[in-house]
Amino acid sequence: MARREETRTEQEAGAPSTLGVGMVGYSFMGAAHSQGWRTAGRVFDLPVRPVMAAVCGRDPQAVRAAADRHGWAAAETDWREVIARDDVQIVDICTPGDSHAEIAIAALEAGKHVLCEKPLANSVAEAEAMAEAAERARARGQVAMVGFNYRRVPAIAYARRMIEEGRLGALRHVRVTYLQDWLVDPDFPLTWRLEREHAGSGALGDLGAHIVDLAQYLAGEPLAGVSGLTETFVRSRPLLTEASAGLSGSGRAAERGEVTVDDAALFTGRLVSGALASFEATRTAAGRKNALSIELNGERGSLAFNLERLNELSFHDHTEPAVTAGFRRILVTEPEHPYLEAWWPPGHALGYEHTFVHQARDLIHTIANGTDPSPSFADGLQVQRVLAAVEESAEKNAVYTPVLPVLPVRP
Repeated sequence: MARREETRTEQEAGAPSTLGVGMVGYSFMGAAHSQGWRTAGRVFDLPVRPVMAAVCGRDPQAVRAAADRHGWAAAETDWREVIARDDVQIVDICTPGDSHAEIAIAALEAGKHVLCEKPLANSVAEAEAMAEAAERARARGQVAMVGFNYRRVPAIAYARRMIEEGRLGALRHVRVTYLQDWLVDPDFPLTWRLEREHAGSGALGDLGAHIVDLAQYLAGEPLAGVSGLTETFVRSRPLLTEASAGLSGSGRAAERGEVTVDDAALFTGRLVSGALASFEATRTAAGRKNALSIELNGERGSLAFNLERLNELSFHDHTEPAVTAGFRRILVTEPEHPYLEAWWPPGHALGYEHTFVHQARDLIHTIANGTDPSPSFADGLQVQRVLAAVEESAEKNAVYTPVLPVLPVRP
């Protein structure tokens, strides 16, 4: 009650000012972003208060229901109307990748700040156009940020701090995997995430974008080159119908459509410092629900993180005597850890949804302070270039597949 009374007093005094948010898209990511916008100002002391002005979707009834469920003041069915609204200063894009460039560029040209979900676009050309529009807008004081929400996990942010402090020394290896299993069933329906014209790529863009960004973010340096392989294991799936839409992987539609994206991607890389990196992204790893893990090895120690235990880090200090050295668990819940000064007492864990609260918090501070956004559209473009290089490498590697000799069958 004390916090609500304080907020009311500030509003009556004319401070803090507000920033209206207009969100385009309301499904999975829209719900997550809504949680962030709804909660950030209630937990953190923000210099400017975000207001959930309008949400947009094509289905009038569905978007109205989403607005009521998540706390948006208005519902629109045309994203252009969201951009045109005087009460919207931030446009939050949660749509499939094929619409990111058009919406983001239009919003920036209209003088709005922009938050855009990852991957930034479906192609390098689109991402370049978005980055150029963001650079022009930055000169006018606007901010354009990419939604790589895993940067906002307190344990990841603290790992970045430890690496910057030199706790690992010179980096030698980075290993990253992101494993899910929701496409193991060959009769899971053909959704937009399985169509190149909408998603751009499959596991590579959906999951690979996250792990490329995390590797570069934690290492503090970009990838200089990659070599990759991709594969599509299930090449056709049931067309999404009203009957199959409500099913989680068990639609048995008679008609099937072609899957035009990858199911899995494996690639290696080299960071500009010479450190080696390996990546694995798949949505067909049976039993793995959202298993993102990263390990970084340096000359002085190692750090490891697993999203399924997202309040923890594993740290090995190689400068300690071997008789007592080993990986130790760091529980990242102390108020001195990133973002946690506003949350619960030590030991009270946070979850996935909190990353979107932290993302909203960071964007509001960036806008209010006039600082450069992180991750910026330029960062998103760098990730897009890596993803494109992996695809190019995979295509070339597929051409040079060796023909193995046929061995005689033993009786």
